[in-house]
Amino acid sequence: MSKVLIIGAGGVASVVVDKCCQNPEVFQEICIASRTKSKCDDIMKRFGRGKTNIVTAKLNADNVRDIVELIDAYKPDMVINVALPYQDLTIMDACLETGVHYLDTANYEPPETPKFEYKWQWAYKEKFEKAGLTAILGCGFDPGVTGVFSSYALKQNLLRLNVCLTLTRLVRKTPICCTMKS
Repeated sequence: MSKVLIIGAGGVASVVVDKCCQNPEVFQEICIASRTKSKCDDIMKRFGRGKTNIVTAKLNADNVRDIVELIDAYKPDMVINVALPYQDLTIMDACLETGVHYLDTANYEPPETPKFEYKWQWAYKEKFEKAGLTAILGCGFDPGVTGVFSSYALKQNLLRLNVCLTLTRLVRKTPICCTMKS
């Protein structure tokens, strides 16, 4: 993969951009897009000194047409969605329309009734399969990383999980730590 469009410019976006920049052989080019371009520019200034080329764009992620136009202009291999949860479906629609893979860190939540449920995004499963596209849902810290930790514990036949301490910092190469005892 060489080009990624990251939609969103909050704290999670900073972590995602940092991690992508630590792997420039995979993430050669990044476009950070959000409603507030100055936030994108701040992230670019913070992490754009390495081998990964970073550009920024202003984007209304509530509008499928705007997302499609940016995807068509930038031509990413994948969209990483770290925007607000109620914007997931518009971003997924744009990915389907443009033939681009999709990854997000949180489940869709209707703006009027926030709740944890994947039914709206799972309804897209067949559309993505028919288009030959991958959509990876909810791979953020929770449930994403916690699921990895739990899976590891299960595969290692750990009888109980005494302490699970996770630290995420906006500093390069800060490990995520998990201490488990059997």
